[in-house]
Amino acid sequence: MASGPAASGNAEPSNKSTADTPQLISPPDTKTPPTDQSKRQRDQPESSSMARPTGSDPVSAIALTKALHKLDRSRDSTPAPSPSRKRARLNHDQPDRFMPSRSGVDLNIFHTREFRDSTPATPSRTNRVSNGELNYQRVEEANKTFENLLRTELFDDTIHRSGTPATPSRKNIFNFTTRSGHVTPHSLPRSQRGPNMNPHSELYSLSPIKRSSQSLLLEPRKQPRAVSKVPYKVLDAPDLADDFYLNLVDWGSQNILGVGLRNSVYMWNSDTGRVSQLCELPDDTVTSVNWIQRGSHIAIGTGRGFVQIWDANAGRRLRTMTGHTNRVGALAWNDHILTSGSRDRTILHRDVRQPEQWIRKLTGHKQEVCGLKWNPEDGQLASGGNDNNLMIWEKLNAEPTYKWKSHEAAVKAISWSPHQRGLLASGGGTADRKIKFWNTLISPYASSSIARNHSTDPSVPANLLKTVDTGSQVCNLAWSINSNELVSTHGYSQNQIVVWKYPSMQQVASLTGHTFRVLYLAMSPDGQVIVTGAGDETLRFWNAFKKRPTEEDSFMRVGSNEIIR
Repeated sequence: MASGPAASGNAEPSNKSTADTPQLISPPDTKTPPTDQSKRQRDQPESSSMARPTGSDPVSAIALTKALHKLDRSRDSTPAPSPSRKRARLNHDQPDRFMPSRSGVDLNIFHTREFRDSTPATPSRTNRVSNGELNYQRVEEANKTFENLLRTELFDDTIHRSGTPATPSRKNIFNFTTRSGHVTPHSLPRSQRGPNMNPHSELYSLSPIKRSSQSLLLEPRKQPRAVSKVPYKVLDAPDLADDFYLNLVDWGSQNILGVGLRNSVYMWNSDTGRVSQLCELPDDTVTSVNWIQRGSHIAIGTGRGFVQIWDANAGRRLRTMTGHTNRVGALAWNDHILTSGSRDRTILHRDVRQPEQWIRKLTGHKQEVCGLKWNPEDGQLASGGNDNNLMIWEKLNAEPTYKWKSHEAAVKAISWSPHQRGLLASGGGTADRKIKFWNTLISPYASSSIARNHSTDPSVPANLLKTVDTGSQVCNLAWSINSNELVSTHGYSQNQIVVWKYPSMQQVASLTGHTFRVLYLAMSPDGQVIVTGAGDETLRFWNAFKKRPTEEDSFMRVGSNEIIR
């Protein structure tokens, strides 16, 4: 069988013999045609070094060995840089040599900026601390100590007792001074020269750091509070809804936990550990649960818009109240006033002592009301909705005192501080991820003037005190009644529980375990335990806060000193 280019028809027949020009055969399974020898000869330049002249002598092996040896020595003596795939772009408008800048640099300002940018701050979307970090507080404290130590060593700053360095002084750090900070003796008059008799002078110090830095390191540190990363109890909660807008878990003053599961309400007694069923709605679903502040009455919101009031001790329903046309996702008690928020965008105030179904209707929200919390001390009601609005209502007024749209997502997480009057915390959903703190005692008529003093942006409300980006959807907020701390539960994408220290908003602990969004949160009456619920159909109990100091503890502390003044 014929083979080669002539047989395939891809090249013209050659006049030379096959011994001078061997023909290239295409592989049997390839579709690539053989190389065109005539095209290669046409493209080959006549002056190419690869062209072998006719009748040239063979290369000597000895000469080739010497040439290679000389090439190896030149490579060893002058190493070449690593090859780069990208060719450097040349700019002909600039000189081909790098000329260093001779302008002065304020190292104090540069150092301050560097440390401000590198200081561990509250975790955000771009720089978030890992949830598995067990020693987060210790690492945070060590970073601050190292920052202060390095700052005072470089810039000779004074360290305050609080650990915050003073403003860097503007001085030339390259001035030649002694370790004690005095001017060189050669610049003093001869009559003033003499030995340094100060025993505390750094001239005699054996430590490589200054005395101020030594006192900073030797200062006793406050030990971070230990919080268990593992829940001490986990309960199964079948059919616990994975719905952001519902409130299905609440812990009453009689130490009984109420949970809504589909069309039933169950109670878990913390003292005995027993679980009992309070009620079952045959043709309805449970959408919210809320205990009265004192007593055994519990309010239940349903998917058909009803509000039922039950006596938990007696196990009987007291009354069913109407007024809403859609599901009731939020409930809040204020003594005998029961407030309900619905998907029909209305808020109803109900006096459970009167026969009327409701006494006042609030129509400020444009979408479903998903957050309601009363502040009994000041008579203020905070409401949040799916319209991203946060509103403050005074007592039973029909118009809101404040209407803020600073969040960029639904506002379900709302909590009033028990330690400071008028302090409200609110959290936004997935598109917002922020916790905001508000002062609700400022007059709305003075808001514009105060806002100009606090912020250059006139759209920022004067009542806004602080904003913290958590990096995750904020589902719930609750203040500790024992300490000035705050707990938040989150959804996408971390599904964690975070304990914060207010007002610094440093993380005390980050608790993980839920595999779905942590949509439900309640706190025990003593303020030590929190329970969280999620779409993974589990309830987890965490020892999150310290025990409240009692009068007996105070007496023991006084007795230990043995002196009463």
